[in-house]
Amino acid sequence: MSWIRIAMLGLIPVLVMAAAGSALADPLTSERQEALRNLLVQDCGSCHGLTLRGGLGPALLPADLIGKPPAYLQATILYGRPGTPMPPWRPFLSDADSAWLVETLQRGLNP
Repeated sequence: MSWIRIAMLGLIPVLVMAAAGSALADPLTSERQEALRNLLVQDCGSCHGLTLRGGLGPALLPADLIGKPPAYLQATILYGRPGTPMPPWRPFLSDADSAWLVETLQRGLNP
C-alpha cells in the first residue's frame, strides 16, 4: 500500500466529520447545484467520459463507487490524486460542494 493511500485512509475520519458538519451547515442553493451538475458533465466528464462511464479517468457510475467511503471520494475530489491526472478541486469547491458531488455520483447523475 503506497504512502499516499495510507495517508488518505488516515484522513477519512477527519474528513467525515468535517464534511458531515459542513454539508449540514451550508445547504446548497439550486443555482449552486446546477453549477455543480454542469461541472460534473463538462469538467469531470472531460476525463471520466461525458456519460461518466470512464475515459482517461475511471468510471463514476453508482456501481463503480460501491464500497468507496464518501470521505475518501470527497478527499479525491478536493485534493486530487498525486501522480495521476486527477487535479485538486479544493481551490474551487467547498466541503459542502464535494459532499453534494459525492451524493449525486453515488445516487446517479440524471441529466
